Amino acid sequence: MAGNTFGNIFKLTTFGESHGVAIGGIIDGCPAGLKLDFKAIQGELNRRKPGQSAIVTQRKEPDTVEFLSGIFEGQTTGTPIGFVIKNTNQKSKDYSHIKDVYRPSHADYTYEKKYGIRDYRGGGRSSARETASRVVAGAIAKQLINNVQINAYTSSVGDIFLEKPYQDLDFSKTESNDVRCPDQDTAERMIDRIKAIKKDGDTIGGTITCVLQNVPIGLGEPVFDKLHADLGKAMLSINAVKGFEYGSGFCGARMKGSEHNDLFNDDGTTKTNLSGGIQGGISNGMDIYFRVGFKPVATIIQKQDTLDRSGNIVEMQGKGRHDPCVVPRAIPIVEAMVALVMADFHLLNKMYK
Repeated sequence: MAGNTFGNIFKLTTFGESHGVAIGGIIDGCPAGLKLDFKAIQGELNRRKPGQSAIVTQRKEPDTVEFLSGIFEGQTTGTPIGFVIKNTNQKSKDYSHIKDVYRPSHADYTYEKKYGIRDYRGGGRSSARETASRVVAGAIAKQLINNVQINAYTSSVGDIFLEKPYQDLDFSKTESNDVRCPDQDTAERMIDRIKAIKKDGDTIGGTITCVLQNVPIGLGEPVFDKLHADLGKAMLSINAVKGFEYGSGFCGARMKGSEHNDLFNDDGTTKTNLSGGIQGGISNGMDIYFRVGFKPVATIIQKQDTLDRSGNIVEMQGKGRHDPCVVPRAIPIVEAMVALVMADFHLLNKMYK
């Protein structure tokens, strides 16, 4: 299996399966001398881990990271940083009913057809549990680019939208509720919707908005390695993501140039920011903002028709512990992937100076 490494200079390679002994990763390219805040790294993992509230999966995993290499006396040494997160709460029997069937909208069918074998226990490598390794690397990347502020939040669940622009939000309130929406009234409606969906044995999707502030001018390469292209790749690599738009996004397709152009101020900033902080693939110093769309989780606790390995249409019903809405737990994953992209371009930019 190829495609397990992300990044060009600041690189992350992840390994492991949902119901294996452990998941983990190797970070290569992190500069030496970075003093790490291990409490902050674990804090990011705690934001992603299961069992946090009534609206997420009840799998109980401590998700404690153990570093194996690349760190001495609390500082990075410039050598590869190896780490593991042990799996301690597997219930593989929850998946015995899908050993010979393919779950609708999962990777079961495509994995088996591509590789001739699949780990049916929680999806194996295709499980979103792999993203815990990304959060560890992203937490380190955040400390490398600590001047850049990265804030993601839930901006919709189903047809419930947070109508306020990000400029009117207090990001310090994002962690004040289970759905991670920085507007309490909207958050309560989102939570009620997720609980109702869960009671029905169903799932629901939503969107995450992410805002980057204090981004320096000049990050990104103007042709194939545009900053927004790499951000898009990072977001689309996350499980359940179905769409990415930055700046004006698809709304910009309905506008005239006279409406959409960001006119300059005399200090180089712009009066508007429909460009989303990126022009010609390069950051222009304005806020970068984008939105990511997540589908409903594919495993539902309802009966559905599906295909078995013999080519028969059979009836199945999801079992086990699953998120009724993946969006709240995906917030730290989105931030982590953003941090990996920004750290990569930060180091590339330093090579030019």
